[in-house]
Amino acid sequence: MSQRLRIAIGIATAGRRNLLSDTVRYMARQTRLPDEFLICPARPEDVDSQTLSACVPNLRIVNGPVGSSHQRNAIMDVTQADVVVFFDDDFLPAADFLEAVERLFSLRHDVVVATGDVLADGISGPGLDFEQGRQLLEGFGANNGDEVWPVFNGYGCNMAVRMGPVRENRLVFDEMLPLYAWLEDVDFSRQMAYHGEVVKATQMRGVHLGNKASGRSPGKRLGYSQIANRIYIKRKGSISWWQMWYGNFRNLFANTLKSIAPEPWVDRRGRLTGNIMALIDWGSGQLNTKKILEM
Repeated sequence: MSQRLRIAIGIATAGRRNLLSDTVRYMARQTRLPDEFLICPARPEDVDSQTLSACVPNLRIVNGPVGSSHQRNAIMDVTQADVVVFFDDDFLPAADFLEAVERLFSLRHDVVVATGDVLADGISGPGLDFEQGRQLLEGFGANNGDEVWPVFNGYGCNMAVRMGPVRENRLVFDEMLPLYAWLEDVDFSRQMAYHGEVVKATQMRGVHLGNKASGRSPGKRLGYSQIANRIYIKRKGSISWWQMWYGNFRNLFANTLKSIAPEPWVDRRGRLTGNIMALIDWGSGQLNTKKILEM
């Protein structure tokens, strides 16, 4: 009989103290409980550790520098787990999510990254509140999914990572992608792809609230990262020229068009300003992903 996998939940969080409390309490209802529950907040006040410790006995608060990549690396530095499931602080997993992760990673030793089926995603709209997300998820009923297929990258809001290749090859989330770390999930997935399969698994299900109250990178800073980060990871070889050009054009076009009548929940004009700043810096040879820290 193969040894039971140790599974950890890892959450990098910023500026969502109350929502984090709701989502962690919801995650505590997993049919297969995590062996470790690790939260790395951007600031101490971003997590109500006393309240959460009452419902998650094995909760551990991890200290790390501000930024999604930095915080996820801090979690990987301390975990003893075989698989870390990275959830965003606004992701609601189905009750059998970890059970599905354990089954997949036990049966498929070639899988190094797995991302689940996002049944509803508020990221492209105004976002969902906790109760809306809970009702949507529970309204989908029983889990009948059992399909697994290769994908280019995991989706950072729900991404299970096999830690063996991480430790053996000293892999990290790139800390040159600061704060929100736009596209860090793509870059990390492509690093992992050298060591096994990156897949989507329909039996791993959940709802991404896409909450807009974040402490990461609003407006101009996010717009700069949309262009700069994609150019940076292309230079690393994580994406192709086509993916870089198409992705940058898509962001620039959307921000230009929608800045005329922007959605109330998106700072389109700020994003467009950031896009243009990054393009000017690229043309002048001054492009730097960390410039957003000065904005």
